[in-house]
Amino acid sequence: MATTIRHDRLTLPAAPLGAVNPLAPLRPLDETHTVDPATVPGLPPDMARGLALAPLTSLLPTRVLDGYERRRVRTALPALVLENSRLRATVLPGLGGRVHSLFHKPTGRELLYRNPVFQPADFALNGAWYSGGIEWNIGATGHTTLSCAPLHAARVPAPDGGEMLRLWEWERLRDLPFQVDLWLPEDSDFLLVGVRVRNPHLTTAPLYWWSNTAVPEEHRVLTPADTAWHFGYERRLRRVPFPHHDGADRSHPAHSHHPADYFHEPRDPAARPWIAALDRDGHGLVQTSTGELPGRKLFVWGSGPGGRRWQEWLTEPGTGGYAEIQAGLARTQLEHVPLPAGAESAWLEAYGPLHVDPGAAHGPDWAAATTEAGTALDRALPPEELAAARDAWRAVADTPPGERLATGSAWGALEVRRAALDLPGTPFDDAPGPEQRPWAALLDTGALLAKAPGPDQDPGPTLVSPAWRDLLETAPPDPLTEYHLGVAQWHAGDLAQAVRSWERALTAPGAADAARWPALRALAVADTAARHPVRAAERYAEALADALARRGTPDGEDPDDEPSPLIAALVREAVPALLAADRAGAAREVYGRLHPATRARGRFRLLEAQLLLAEGEREAALAVFTGGFEVADLREGDEVLSDTWARLGDEPLPAAYDFRMRPAGQEG
Repeated sequence: MATTIRHDRLTLPAAPLGAVNPLAPLRPLDETHTVDPATVPGLPPDMARGLALAPLTSLLPTRVLDGYERRRVRTALPALVLENSRLRATVLPGLGGRVHSLFHKPTGRELLYRNPVFQPADFALNGAWYSGGIEWNIGATGHTTLSCAPLHAARVPAPDGGEMLRLWEWERLRDLPFQVDLWLPEDSDFLLVGVRVRNPHLTTAPLYWWSNTAVPEEHRVLTPADTAWHFGYERRLRRVPFPHHDGADRSHPAHSHHPADYFHEPRDPAARPWIAALDRDGHGLVQTSTGELPGRKLFVWGSGPGGRRWQEWLTEPGTGGYAEIQAGLARTQLEHVPLPAGAESAWLEAYGPLHVDPGAAHGPDWAAATTEAGTALDRALPPEELAAARDAWRAVADTPPGERLATGSAWGALEVRRAALDLPGTPFDDAPGPEQRPWAALLDTGALLAKAPGPDQDPGPTLVSPAWRDLLETAPPDPLTEYHLGVAQWHAGDLAQAVRSWERALTAPGAADAARWPALRALAVADTAARHPVRAAERYAEALADALARRGTPDGEDPDDEPSPLIAALVREAVPALLAADRAGAAREVYGRLHPATRARGRFRLLEAQLLLAEGEREAALAVFTGGFEVADLREGDEVLSDTWARLGDEPLPAAYDFRMRPAGQEG
């Protein structure tokens, strides 16, 4: 059959993403993938430079996705299906362009770990992420902010004359446009994926890319390497032999006890990179690429209680676990590489079935196993054939898209318009939406467009790059402009100027009619960072009072109304701030203003237990735990559940709350 692309629907039990957190993310979410600074001096100099290159100081200009829960309903997700006579690939354009399934028709085998549910969890840089399939990670160390976001998609002629699916978007943390071109050559066993990231700016940009593939964890992972850099959740990076170290064969994901990353060092850096995951019969998936994508990694959840609990958390009971085989631009996922001004980085990946004699694939001789797998890959897809496909793809990478199949965001169109960029092959020409219109007006008139009034008077997201900050600095002063200017200054590291801008937002012309909570909350964050807990607590309380007053419910949310994401977000930050200032009574008052439905959510049940502990009500706090709750947005690596439990007594932590990802007693 000829290669085709068609629309489809993937129906899964799915938890809705919920509302976006309306508070500007002035500080990054706790990112577990950071190295203990004390260990950096012992690392190779080039690795240390990559680790130090442009670390994130905030998630701006994106927003946090934390409005999801764990109740799943049958949901039809838009899908695009690429198919030839040998393979069928199912892509989710509305969820980061994830390849949900790669099915090999001749053998009837699913080549990926395919999650039977859609359950967001707090693993992405900005919160919501989900497991399974092949994901495209760009931006900074961690899962991309686009994990649960829509991408643009269109048909494009493939290098061989068939059809190719192009995905593209504007990555906002680094302001870099990228494209992912997927096609199935006729009668081929391999899905080919061309990736290009461009830097259209006048300065060097930090570049991060890892393609992550979920595979069943009972498979053995093979790659031509005898050493690896091990990174665990104790945040130490160390070089270890691979696969055998600490008395176990780590190429079997279940042989590790704790979750860990293994960044492989290739035996021959000049050879083409690859990594494979094979079942007991020697069947499985291989991922390979041209040499521009040299990094390879194995991530394992391990057999310990924390890793098993996370595996259950991300799917449904009775579902098999998974590991991840990954490919990236740097030696480790903790590094970035510089992308010079006006330059681009591009490569070709291939995903397909691999069969190796099971005696060799699972035998004790690691060198023989990897050599046999490499030989099988060379037979299935010779390296010169892959290189030729890369060259053929590069010749059509600028081809204008044809029929549009899905629509991403309009942020790229705004950036292209501001800087008059020409990006052949990836047109960003969307009309501004509600979030972009105020900024389009700033371009056209020199003044921000006032947002339509609403009960919360949400100021919307802030654009923070130097060009937008310059426009804000010359715009007529008003509360909205001063607030956004402060956010942009905060992002740039000019904290004193940010505080002054937020203070001006409270007194600027029109302040009497404007919402005060955005500036008050921003000032509270600044007070917390400056270690002024009492002032931070006072400003949080004032911000919440203003937000409730503007909703017409100064004494608390009306149980007959819909719960407010803004009030929930403010209370979630205000209660810990009040407790840090030794104001448990005020914290209790603030907590009581929540909607009953919000108080019933797991995150706020945990907050209730912490509040009870501060009030000296240990038994009542223990009853919250014994009554059972689930914190839907528990952060990867967060030990708040075990830490809070430890304050309740000496009983062992119940399995339902055990998400610990590092050895006991080791600091993260």
